Amino acid sequence: MATGTGTTGLDELRERARIWLDDDPDPATRDELRQVIDRLPDSAADLTDRFAGPLTFGTAGLRGPLRAGPNGMNLAVVTQAAAGLVAWLAARDADGPLVIGYDARHGSRAFAEQTARVATGAGREALLLPRPLPTPVLAYAVRRLGAAAGVMVTASHNPPQDNGYKVYLGAALGGPLGAGAQIVPPADTEIEAAIRAVGPLSAVPLGDPGTVLGEDIVESYVDSAAAVVDRDGPRDLTIAYTPLHGVGATVLTAAFARAGFGTPAVVTEQAAPDPDFPTVSFPNPEEPGATDLLTALAERTGADIAIANDPDADRCAVAVPDGGKWRMLRGDEVGVLLADHLIRRGTAGLYATTIVSSSMLRTICAARGLPFDETLTGFKWIVRAGSGADDPLAFGYEEALGYCVAPDHVRDKDGITAALTVAELAAGLKAEGRTLTGRLDELAAEFGVHATDQLSVRVDDLSEIDAAMTHIRNRTPGTLLDEPITATEDLLPAADVLILRTASTRVVVRPSGTEPKLKAYLEVIEPVAEGDVTGARGRAAASLQALRTETAAALGIW
Repeated sequence: MATGTGTTGLDELRERARIWLDDDPDPATRDELRQVIDRLPDSAADLTDRFAGPLTFGTAGLRGPLRAGPNGMNLAVVTQAAAGLVAWLAARDADGPLVIGYDARHGSRAFAEQTARVATGAGREALLLPRPLPTPVLAYAVRRLGAAAGVMVTASHNPPQDNGYKVYLGAALGGPLGAGAQIVPPADTEIEAAIRAVGPLSAVPLGDPGTVLGEDIVESYVDSAAAVVDRDGPRDLTIAYTPLHGVGATVLTAAFARAGFGTPAVVTEQAAPDPDFPTVSFPNPEEPGATDLLTALAERTGADIAIANDPDADRCAVAVPDGGKWRMLRGDEVGVLLADHLIRRGTAGLYATTIVSSSMLRTICAARGLPFDETLTGFKWIVRAGSGADDPLAFGYEEALGYCVAPDHVRDKDGITAALTVAELAAGLKAEGRTLTGRLDELAAEFGVHATDQLSVRVDDLSEIDAAMTHIRNRTPGTLLDEPITATEDLLPAADVLILRTASTRVVVRPSGTEPKLKAYLEVIEPVAEGDVTGARGRAAASLQALRTETAAALGIW
């Protein structure tokens, strides 16, 4: 691989860039790349990074920075990806249209429209969603329209300079558990191979722009989403909401109105889609400060709960008043509340979560005689949990604010129906003079405090993540919080995950699948004696802090 430092390497790099430039269909990125080439040798590091390799198509599809070159999101990369995808579908005789959705990020609409033209150029019908819409609407449309596959152009909650490309499969290729779900191996590697086999982009036939669907597909989604909650349940609830500059507001407010709830108060500064996300450092409700405007609105309006979607509205965050302040509930807390609510509502079937989520759902299911499964991280695995026949999926969640409350509606995480179900639960509790935090205390008294936290380290150099994973594998501690480690599970080569367990703690370490982060998921289980939930929570919090310090040391990052 050329480093761009020697004369020969620099010449090779320049030639590769010029070959790419000649085949790039977008005048804007051609100009961008030409300027980088013209600045050589000063731009050698930049150009080397852009050509460090192609942006790899994996189980999360494509995701990367918006920039010219093969190691970025741009019209050339999208054209190649679309051509590879439609060739892969054709090779498997997959009938049906390709449905395409997009969010409001920079480049999203252009990437969606180019995908449609590649599909029609290959003789496949292309159906575009009518406007920038949430990812769950695309996942719904794949099932509703009997599509061969679906593409969603989004980078979810990544920074504004990123974009991405997610692929969903229809029933024919996805099978009973994966109909309308994201791809899993070996589809990802097969599609990647088909993408690499695409020849010059100038030879990729482009057809008509496809068919832009009407608003009826959105109305159909809204009707189906509203039907997830009990129509006759309590509705007295004041709600504050933010879409975080994303595309969730119009669909969520329509779904709430259709379900009989009052219109949520929406954070004005974040209500309209804005690809620059000007009021937040990172457009992710998990990030510190991202929901400050939301909780301020909730305080001003006397809201009972506050809800945030991420920019493509497939995730849902919930804040509640607690001790005179507003507190964001952890994803595990919301997941357990939703599962408990659905169980008490009589929703039969399998309940599932991931290896990095709280073990409390397992405990609840065991106590209530319900089937449970634990999967690798990601909704592509959650929706395929269990056998599917005897125990169809009833509910799945992951601690990163993803919830699937109605698998027959959307077979993926869905921040709209999750918000509706949280509101249904909160309204029902309010009618009884109770709260979400009170219900969490009741569950803790019954099953013990399952306190969770996350140690997350963002890196500039991905080799730092490899070094930390190697460090903990080579120097695995023998104890955690003075308890002997009773089980060590290394999921390599299937997944880069290490799990450590003691009698009352668990640590799961893995690299993030979508961001340059190393993540350690921490859990402490603290029994509740004589109903003293507050005391148990205090002990668990202290243990979590100590576990955080021990885990950082074991990873070699402190």
